[in-house]
Amino acid sequence: MAGSPSIFGDFLRRLARNRLAVAGGAVILFFFVLSAFPNVFSRHEPNRIDVLKVLQSPSRDHPLGTDELGRDVLSRMVHGARISLTVGFVAVGIAIAIGLVVGLFAGYYGGWVDAILMRIVDIMLCFPTFFLILAAIAFLGPSIYNIMLIIGLTSWMGVSRLVRAETLSLKERDFVAAARAQGAGDARIIFRHVLPNTLAPVLVAATLGVAGAILIESSLSFLGIGVQPPTPSWGNILTAGKDNIEFAWWLSVFPGLAILFTVLGYNLLGEGIRDAADPRLRGR
Repeated sequence: MAGSPSIFGDFLRRLARNRLAVAGGAVILFFFVLSAFPNVFSRHEPNRIDVLKVLQSPSRDHPLGTDELGRDVLSRMVHGARISLTVGFVAVGIAIAIGLVVGLFAGYYGGWVDAILMRIVDIMLCFPTFFLILAAIAFLGPSIYNIMLIIGLTSWMGVSRLVRAETLSLKERDFVAAARAQGAGDARIIFRHVLPNTLAPVLVAATLGVAGAILIESSLSFLGIGVQPPTPSWGNILTAGKDNIEFAWWLSVFPGLAILFTVLGYNLLGEGIRDAADPRLRGR
């Protein structure tokens, strides 16, 4: 009907009315800009060592202070934001890709295909995710590429269950029956008709998953088996803060706040997207 609001426009309006989601989106946008233009926000090199400025407190020249090697903390945090966000997005991209394929095939074909794929999911869920990641990192060695791959390969199970549940419902709908009656093959039905209708809950899962991936990467780097120095990461900056916490509080406070606000921002935005995409709330 002409003049009736589109579904996407209605979704954006309901999302914009959620102040917490807007606040979360603003925090995410801030860190995106920070990571995209690191040299705009800091004039120091992140790995430049200056033994004359070791563990200096925040000042005009170094707004967030310096670390145990005299490196500018602001510069390292700005460049570390790019590392943390990259790990989050790549890891979630891998998890979403695997989860989509497994969930779509399990839900659409059912029977023995569903049984085998869901038993694999159950087996994966039996292992504590973080300890599985620790074991894999210990075996493969710590590097940013291994971290992204391992987090992605151990985080797809929830997405697959979500997509499977959606597919089980969608495959019984009239538009799928109509496509099948017109001679469409399984691949066309799955990827052309079913997949687009599963993307709303997947978007929510992806948004929340980025927060979890950033937290895992920071935890691994804090333990010394994540992103390796001298490459800056919020987690390994925190490690330096732990070693000097008695007289260099800024090394713990600022990266800790960055992780807190980033994870909180993604969680708030994810919750807002979930509420805005909920069909039961349309028209309110």
